[in-house]
Amino acid sequence: MQIEILNNNTPYAGDISPKTAWDILSNETQSILVDVRTKAELNFVGFPDLSIINKSAQNIEQQFFPGGIINDDFVKTLENNLNEMNLSKDTPILFLCRSGARSAKAATMMASNGWTRCFNIAYGFEGDPNEKHHRAYTNGWKFEGLPWIQL
Repeated sequence: MQIEILNNNTPYAGDISPKTAWDILSNETQSILVDVRTKAELNFVGFPDLSIINKSAQNIEQQFFPGGIINDDFVKTLENNLNEMNLSKDTPILFLCRSGARSAKAATMMASNGWTRCFNIAYGFEGDPNEKHHRAYTNGWKFEGLPWIQL
């Protein structure tokens, strides 16, 4: 599968659009989505619904709420999960956060540990704020109309 990269000037495999992420998740059986947002964000804002493609996202917080304390066990926890699923170091791993910043850091961290196909989902779940400072109206997973749920 040809992957359209928005930016490949990164220490990981590159930045991709939410629609490209959906295509990868839909077409590459071993691909996985890792949502690095806090549990509070997932509860209040929602999260990707991959059930239509018989998948579910992994949620491993890169930072904890409140306070934004870094999860020092992020890489170890994710690597353990990936190894338990018998995924290889060339598995497509797609990282998602609110806007694409934390997920880029997560992709960098995993790439520096030998995972070769780490992609950052540009614009994240909610996307950039518009002129009224509201998210999900400019770009991102929700803006693109990709499946999501809120509990």
